[in-house]
Amino acid sequence: MISEPSTVEPSSVSDGPIRKRIAISVQYEGSLFCGWQRQRQGTSVQGVLENAIAELDPFRPIQAVAAGRTDAGVHAAGQVVHFDCCGPIPASRWAPALNGRLPKSIRVREAVERPLDWHACHSATYRRYRYTIYNGRRPNLFLSPWTWHRYQLRLDESAMAQALEGMLGLHDFSAFMRAGSRRAHARTTIQDVNLERQGDLVVMDIQASGFLYGMVRLLTAQLVAVGEHRLSPSAFEQRWRERRRHEVKEAAPSQGLCLLRAGYAEAIFSEGGWYDCQPRYFLASSDPPPDPPSMPERH
Repeated sequence: MISEPSTVEPSSVSDGPIRKRIAISVQYEGSLFCGWQRQRQGTSVQGVLENAIAELDPFRPIQAVAAGRTDAGVHAAGQVVHFDCCGPIPASRWAPALNGRLPKSIRVREAVERPLDWHACHSATYRRYRYTIYNGRRPNLFLSPWTWHRYQLRLDESAMAQALEGMLGLHDFSAFMRAGSRRAHARTTIQDVNLERQGDLVVMDIQASGFLYGMVRLLTAQLVAVGEHRLSPSAFEQRWRERRRHEVKEAAPSQGLCLLRAGYAEAIFSEGGWYDCQPRYFLASSDPPPDPPSMPERH
């Protein structure tokens, strides 16, 4: 007797759990971590997050991929991460499930399912950072974890904003790249930059297609030199255009820097779960340090 051929298509035969890609919007308070990336020594955000995911989905090795690798002490308000899973947990339940297993210094605000070819890093069209400087005369306990307290002189925010004007567009920013970078080149496109004073707070938002290793902290320290009239805006511009890395000797401290978000060609998360989730601070009164000396003609 000849049996009938099977009517089951090969594609419908299950060979194991179905893999899904989950994207999450993550916040973390960076002072407790050695940075995003897992390292041999120190506690990383990636390591803590991967361990929590593995508790909920033990079917496969877990790798959490971030839109941007933040350094030790740097915060994130809207870091975007993806990971693959095979378990039954629906995308909408991943945020509360993870938050129940993560330390309070890491919070997942939202989780969504994405196609398997979507990538938190490679699919991103921009990253946006904010650096906050507290320019008041007296220390403030409630601002110290999130700002650089620069109290010696009142920063000239107009000169600092002027120094930033020529940076929009595609340029080589070798002057603002720390040693040890694995990038093949130092070119990147700055899409938007804004600096303004709010009382005793000087806030810079900067958005680019990508950032070099240590770029924002090196850039901020040079801007502070401009604000204190130790460096003119024209000399600042000359330094980075002529790639004078040897003249960039100081980096701003990590606690003032926050990754605001990473953006994509299409909306991934709700606005409330991802957009501009670091609050802007407000001080009712101002207590600035003395004004800086006159701006030097040349440096």
